[in-house]
Amino acid sequence: MKKNIYFLLAFLTCSLGCSDTGQGVDERLSEEIRIQESGPIRQHPENPHYFLYRGKPLILITSGEHYGALLNLDFDYKKYLKTLSADGMNYTRIFTGTYFELPAESFNIKHNTLAPEKGSRITPWALVIEDLSGNFKYDLSSWNDAYFKRLKELMNLAASYDIIVEVTLFTSIYRDEHWEVSPQNPKNNVNIDHEINRLDAQTLNNGTLLRYQEGLVRKMVQELNGFDNFFFEIQNEPWADHPVPVLNIENKEDLVPGDWRLKADFADESSLAWQRKIASIIIDEESKLGRKHLIAQNFTNFKAPIPEVDSNVSIMNFHYNWPETVEWNYGYNKVIAFDESGFAGSGDKVYRRQAWRFILSGGGLFNNLDYSFFTGYEDGTLVNEAPGGGSATLRKQLKILSDFIHGFNVIALKPDYSSVLHAPGIISYVLSDPGREYAIFLHSVTGNSTITMKIPSGNYTIQQMNTVNGEMLKEERLQAGEGPVKLKVNLPERELALKIIKVK
Repeated sequence: MKKNIYFLLAFLTCSLGCSDTGQGVDERLSEEIRIQESGPIRQHPENPHYFLYRGKPLILITSGEHYGALLNLDFDYKKYLKTLSADGMNYTRIFTGTYFELPAESFNIKHNTLAPEKGSRITPWALVIEDLSGNFKYDLSSWNDAYFKRLKELMNLAASYDIIVEVTLFTSIYRDEHWEVSPQNPKNNVNIDHEINRLDAQTLNNGTLLRYQEGLVRKMVQELNGFDNFFFEIQNEPWADHPVPVLNIENKEDLVPGDWRLKADFADESSLAWQRKIASIIIDEESKLGRKHLIAQNFTNFKAPIPEVDSNVSIMNFHYNWPETVEWNYGYNKVIAFDESGFAGSGDKVYRRQAWRFILSGGGLFNNLDYSFFTGYEDGTLVNEAPGGGSATLRKQLKILSDFIHGFNVIALKPDYSSVLHAPGIISYVLSDPGREYAIFLHSVTGNSTITMKIPSGNYTIQQMNTVNGEMLKEERLQAGEGPVKLKVNLPERELALKIIKVK
């Protein structure tokens, strides 16, 4: 609708007195769009599956630390952000301090940035000292100025590096041991005088806790409103505390509780109602401040078609995501995000391939959970003992992907399921602006092959690129006619990227 208005305004302006020597219609239109494109990161108006930031289309691709950069005082976030930027990464994710994990214990992570020692935790809330031994409780009605100073310094530094920050307000609590150290637990604060089961803490059935949760959300909105380089996520993995099994990813049909790695779970209605409430609070508070930021919702692990999406939500987050998720949910016209990787070994190959498959399926965000970042190694140079990977080498490989995809007219690209007619022994992932540009990732299960494509008549350049080291392997010209064309491809490491561009 806005685009139509711009063209109407341009037509009327020119009708009233446009000359060849004055500013052209296209220039005035471009200037008008440029003005509209300033401000916080948002969905691109011409292709809402991608972002618009500082006047340019953007896909977020990163390999970032385990979300403790803000809340862990021992973690040098300055060195970390500098490393991310130097490695070509453009996104990171932070938790706010409503939840902590246990050092060297939670999820078998030896060096866990989300598990600072007790004296190194910082939260939005002020502390009340209880006794001379230094025991304390949180005051959920008072704010910790040092926390918000650290938050703004982190955000400013990230902005200087053009790094987008996902601010995850809440998370599932997973275990009683995590609830034991949570500021939201009544035993740890001076404000709540009734018991709360951890499974009720992030539902509307949480008594007076909801009042303090709302206060926190409004405070975070107020403090962050002036920044362009972030978006909110309501809650991390809400289904973990309130699972509803919906889809098996193994060779079975029975939907029964059990190993989370074998099925996709949705959050139940008690959780969804609370999430809608939190999103509405963000919207309400921002309506008073004049600047609006995107909201992400975390839906499930692996893959599933989502039956309904809150109109306040613009980013659909999935963990350990499969490419099918994009196809099944593309019609929502939201950014679809691979918000966390892991639990697939420590090697680089699996996460590199996950990133290529997902982005070349039409995803708008990929975040590898990078355990090589931890306190003392904020440059990401040491292997950690953890249920995932991450390395400087992987970050170089993800930069190759980022450079590759941003080398296209991103907003014109859409998933293409018809251009590759046949690819023996190969799985293909294609984005295209048909007849103009084709971005292709090939994953072979056997080796080299020949792919058959149907593309509009014309002359094209074809580049074959090694996705592991970025080396250009081959460049050739192709003349397409009325029938299919065949391309011989050599796949080092059994994977390859193709860039096909029509010659004007």
